Amino acid sequence: MSYVLSCCSTADLSREHFEARGIHYVCFHYAIDGVEYPDDLGHSIPFDEFYARMAAGADTRTSQVSITEYVEHFSRFLEQGQDVIHVCLSSGISGTINSAQNAALIVRERYPERKIYIIDSLGASSGYGLLMDTAATKRDEGLSVDECAKWIEDNRLKLHHWFFSTDLSFYVKGGRISKTAAIFGGLLEICPLLNMDDQGRLIPRYKIRTKKRVIRECVKKMEEHARGGHDYSGKCYISMSACLPEARAVAELVEEKFPKLDGRVVINSVGTTIGSHTGPGTVALFFWGDERVD
Repeated sequence: MSYVLSCCSTADLSREHFEARGIHYVCFHYAIDGVEYPDDLGHSIPFDEFYARMAAGADTRTSQVSITEYVEHFSRFLEQGQDVIHVCLSSGISGTINSAQNAALIVRERYPERKIYIIDSLGASSGYGLLMDTAATKRDEGLSVDECAKWIEDNRLKLHHWFFSTDLSFYVKGGRISKTAAIFGGLLEICPLLNMDDQGRLIPRYKIRTKKRVIRECVKKMEEHARGGHDYSGKCYISMSACLPEARAVAELVEEKFPKLDGRVVINSVGTTIGSHTGPGTVALFFWGDERVD
């Protein structure tokens, strides 16, 4: 191809999936108990081990891709005569787009004959991944670099993200809720349901009691917003952090409600960057639908 599609590791697809679709990625970084690793899709530390260590009290922190890393990443394609579309983790939860844009200024001076687009996904995890996967389909259908970049910008807010958590302790650690609220919520078996708004920010929407009810409510949001309603024929992805039974329960209900899906629901792990903030117990549902407006 005359151009490449690129993203950050926080799109939370598997290495095999990225390779199969011809999508390139650059890794964020995380540290666990002071030891730093690349967010390399579970290669350095398997996801199960990572979340087990978090549950046992390990300290985690994350860092975004540096300008230098972006310059190196972009240059290896530009110097081969390829243009680049790089889509970033939502600016609503990360400042990585600023580093990518600064890197783009540098490489444009070095390769003035090439094109490089830096686009805010306004998404995260495998929702961001579903945006990239669909962009790869558009590329394969013959869209030019300009057309593909415009398609991503025009459609990114049609990718829905709905999340719930069965463990509030890491929301306390991250300052999202108070310790008192978490204890009260735990006693009442409250599982908050959140989504991403039109600025790519993670917004708490509902407080729902019990896992069974929040699973049903999450899928109900897909019924309300999915393109074509129950005739939805697109792909559906799920991300989960060490809570596969809950993710499978969501997937089974989606497949029951939406018989025209493009294949089975794909379940991925929430990666180590985003997982450092959510902790274990998070399930996220992603699908194409109406435009996010708030």
